[in-house]
Amino acid sequence: MSPAPPSRDTPLVLGIETSCDETAASVVGRDADGRPLILSNVILSQIEEHAAFGGVVPEIAARAHAEAIGGIVRAALHEAGVDLSGISAVAATVGPGLVGGLIVGAMTSKAIAAARGLPFVGVNHLEGHALTPRLTDALAYPYLLLLVSGGHTQILLVSGLGRYERWGTTIDDALGEAFDKTAKLLELPHPGGPAVERMAARGDPRRFALPRPLRGEKRLDFSFSGLKTAVRQAAQANAPLREADVADLCAGFQAAAAEAVRDRVDLALSRFRRELPDLADPVLAVAGGVAANGAIRAALAELAARHGVRLVSPPTALCTDNAAMIAYAGLERLEAGLVDPLTVPVRPRWPLDGGAAPLVGFGKRGAKA
Repeated sequence: MSPAPPSRDTPLVLGIETSCDETAASVVGRDADGRPLILSNVILSQIEEHAAFGGVVPEIAARAHAEAIGGIVRAALHEAGVDLSGISAVAATVGPGLVGGLIVGAMTSKAIAAARGLPFVGVNHLEGHALTPRLTDALAYPYLLLLVSGGHTQILLVSGLGRYERWGTTIDDALGEAFDKTAKLLELPHPGGPAVERMAARGDPRRFALPRPLRGEKRLDFSFSGLKTAVRQAAQANAPLREADVADLCAGFQAAAAEAVRDRVDLALSRFRRELPDLADPVLAVAGGVAANGAIRAALAELAARHGVRLVSPPTALCTDNAAMIAYAGLERLEAGLVDPLTVPVRPRWPLDGGAAPLVGFGKRGAKA
């Protein structure tokens, strides 16, 4: 059955995402029943440009965004079957992220908005992830969200648009960052997360005794730096590494990471059920690139079943960085009358819950302003 056409009574938002190493554009609206509708979602990955460096090089990323952005926007409009005359507003990621890439996307979006006389919406990249479960599953507020990506690991209570309460965050490395650094240490290709997962499928997770950071603590924060260090020490102790050693280290690392996530989210779900006991449809949602990891998904599915909540995990293409989530966040903001002046700056660091006290000295990207 073909998807329902967009409603003539709701706006269409062009979204642009350039916060890291994907150049992306999307058009999102609503169907006649008011459900979100993705009309296009075009993503150009820069994996090949950065592969030789084992990670994202900001200068290369910014240059690649500048070269690709025009064609990506045109492709998104063509796929959606509209031109700029049919667009109601333009949304762009303005933080957090790599400043060069943010500038490319923001300036392109502002130029389109200025030239066409359209409203501009500056979107927090983390809000895009936080609202993705509403885009894919039309969730009602509130819900509990686990955000796990290359730069962020957080547990959030999502109570409404702009209403995000951070219950836990990483005090050092984000989980995706730990996957990437483990892959680089073991000389696996970039991107590291999928490479580690592929090798882990061939390894013995019990061979190496790796730590489960913060397991059993009452706080809901995460820590992965010690786990990453333990992998390095085990690799050095067993050098030179054979392929079987690498597989076992990956399996052990992934098992430890999944167990650490399970432990933290278990506590968070207990709090969620205790503080909101009357929810008719309690939901644990997961978003961010690491949400594609099978071991993490399995751990969350087990927890959700045990706590009597529904697990919502968007398709992988909408867990990793994409412009559909930015366009949808822009749509919600536009409908709420929350638009921005063209002078709004980009913000390489921008916590989603701006009212929360920062974890001084910790938190990586997004945990402090």
